[in-house]
This record gives sequence, structure tokens and C-alpha cells, in this order.
Amino acid sequence: MSGISRELASRIAHFARFPQTGVSLRQMVEFGQNPSQGTLLRGAQFLHDELPIRLAHRVVELDSLPENLNQMPSVLRVKRMYIDSFNELINFPKASERIREAVKEATVQGNGDQRHLPGNQHNPAYQESPRISSSHWIPSIQHRYHYDVKPTELPVEVSEYNRSFVQTLEKIKRRHDPVVTTLAQGVVEYKQRMKTQKIDNHVQHFLDRFYLSRIGIRMLIGQQIELNQSQQQKQRQQGDYVGVICTHTRVKEVVQEAIDNARFICGDYYMLMSVPVIELHCPQELEFMYVPSHLHHMVFELLKNSLRAVVELFGDEAEHYPTIKVVVAEGNEDITIKVSDEGGGIPRSAMEQVWTYMYTTAQTPMLDPEFDKSDFKAPLAGFGYGLPLSRLYARYFGGDLKLISMEGYGTDAYLHLSRLSDNEEPLA
Repeated sequence: MSGISRELASRIAHFARFPQTGVSLRQMVEFGQNPSQGTLLRGAQFLHDELPIRLAHRVVELDSLPENLNQMPSVLRVKRMYIDSFNELINFPKASERIREAVKEATVQGNGDQRHLPGNQHNPAYQESPRISSSHWIPSIQHRYHYDVKPTELPVEVSEYNRSFVQTLEKIKRRHDPVVTTLAQGVVEYKQRMKTQKIDNHVQHFLDRFYLSRIGIRMLIGQQIELNQSQQQKQRQQGDYVGVICTHTRVKEVVQEAIDNARFICGDYYMLMSVPVIELHCPQELEFMYVPSHLHHMVFELLKNSLRAVVELFGDEAEHYPTIKVVVAEGNEDITIKVSDEGGGIPRSAMEQVWTYMYTTAQTPMLDPEFDKSDFKAPLAGFGYGLPLSRLYARYFGGDLKLISMEGYGTDAYLHLSRLSDNEEPLA
């Protein structure tokens, strides 16, 4: 690895040999309910061990990309972000012996009053990493997230350590805000260098793994930050929230907000007097455990695509547009959201391409090198990232996203959201 010391490169390679530890939505909720400083310290210890492993996997993979891609200026910027964050975490001090002993004494050890956190189910999006060789012994690091600590008085050093660790996590989270768009810019640079309009399957699969890993890293960091903030303010979790997870996500409310936002963006972009109507059919009381920001992001992207297809088919001066319909159905395994439009559909020959990063009919923008917004705020329409990223968000907790299109008529998008909240996150 160029640009870093031999010692740091060796440590990255060492950490990249360890397997990553998956955590399910239910485990995060069970662990984070009414958190004490002791449970927060256990969470901090888990992240202190786990995040360097996940970051190291990504640095090694970035370094092993085809040479023309791994040397693109924007890709090098992303690799630098991951190296800097890895370096910060491995140099962050371990909890002192006094802190460890105090929390160890408070940790539930016996079987009598021990609260067993639920196990994980296999996530269908999960694939074993081919980079971990079975010829080497790798110590198991499973179940480190699953400690139960009794709510007892702990030394003030525990809360001080938690606060300091969260400040480091916040810095890392801010640093990584522009990763999606910066890496997208790197792919643009790569395509320009190679004088091609397409990316091959190797790059496509790399981007899937990389962005899926990023979702997991930000999920763990965001959860730890939110739990610490609520505990330090001596507040119970707000309403139905445990960190960033809502135990009773009200599907109709989140989808309606996405509808309102998508229609506003559409009207503003095309300067429409009359924006296409979006009709929602959803059970009033339907709710389930999920991350509302993820749900909003996915539905918003699907609606944005449908609105754009309808407006561009019928023209921005049309007096009336066909209604876009959103139907939500509740099953035993999944909650499914169908978005149906009459925007002309997608040719059958192009169906596979819609899942390809950088596939878009819009003009791809060039980002300012100092752009630092997250993927929720970036101009992703011009990068062709909306559908591939939305599918990754769905798959992260065991769901999926599928399209069925009728060329000359319209497209149906099916967003499947797993109700089985014990699906383990897929680890790339």
C-alpha cells in the first residue's frame, strides 16, 4: 500500500484476516433498550474491535482493484478516509483495567437472571467472503455484542470513556459522509480514462460489496451515537425509538412523507403547475420494526423514478398525468410496497442495466472535490445510483427490490421488507 508506513500497512493486512461479525436488527434493539453506561461500554468495546476489521477489509479491497481504477484521484481519497479512520480506532486507548473490572463485575454471568439476546437468521443477501482462507486459524469473535450488564453504579470513568469514544465515532461518521459520491466520481474518472460508457461485472460486484459494507458501518456507528446521546441526557428512548431503529415504524406515515417530498422535488425540478398524483393504499395501522430513514430513502427513490418517467413521457406542459399508485401489503414474512407507473416502461434488453451503477439517462455531474454530503443528500440522480443503492438498503435487513416492466406502458417496482428482524446483516 503506497502512501502509508509499512507498520500501518501490516496492521491493516492483519485486521483484514479476521472475519466480520454480523448483528441483527432485533439484537440491536434488545441490546439498546434502556441502556446503562455499562451496556454502552460493552457496545463501545464491540465497535472498537469490529470497526477496524470492517475498515481493513475495505482498504485491502480498494487496493486490489484494477490498477486503472485504484489509482483514480477520487478512489484514492476514499481509501485515505478509510485508512485515517482505521488508524484513529486502533490508536484509541482501550478501557483501563479499573473500567473493565467494574463492568465485568456488573455483567450478568449466571443462568438465573441472564437475558439471552436472540440469535441471528441467515440473510439471503449474505455471501461468504472468498478472501478468508480456511488454512489459517482465525479466532472467533462472535457474540461480543450480546453482553447484558446490570444497571448498577459504575465509576465516572466509564461515562467519560463512552463520551470520548462517541466523539471519535462522530468524527469518523462526518469524514465518511461523502464516500458514496466520491467513489462514484472515481468511477466517472475511470470511465473517462478507459474511454468507455460501461463498467464490468468485477467493478459492479465490488461496488455492491463496498456500499453494503458502508451501510453496516454507518448503522453500527449511528446506533452507538444515538444510544449514548439519549443516555447522557438521562432520557428514555424517544417514543418507539431505540437508537436509530423504530420498533413500531408506521409504514403509512413514512411512505406518505416520501410521496410528499418526491412530488415537491418533481414540481420544483420541472417547474410544473400540476404534479402527477400519487395514490396510496396502505393499512392505516400497519407497523413493524425498521429504520425509518432507510424506508423513506428507498420509497423516495422509487417514486422519483416513476415521476420522472411519467413527466418525461407526457411532457412538462401536459394538463393531466396518469396516476402513480402505491400499494402496501402485509404478509407473514414480508411487508411489500408496490409502486406502479404508466411512464412508458423499460425495454427488456435494458432491464439488467438498471441495476448497474452509473446507468442513467441523465447527464452525470462532476462533483466539487470538497463535496462532503452524505448519500441521502447528494445529487445521485445524475450518477444512476438510486436503484442499486435502494436494493442494497432493502437487502441489508433481509429484503429485496425487484422491477417488472411492460415496455410501451409502465413499470411496477416491488420493495420487499423482511418482518423477520433477526436476519443477520450481510457481510461483504
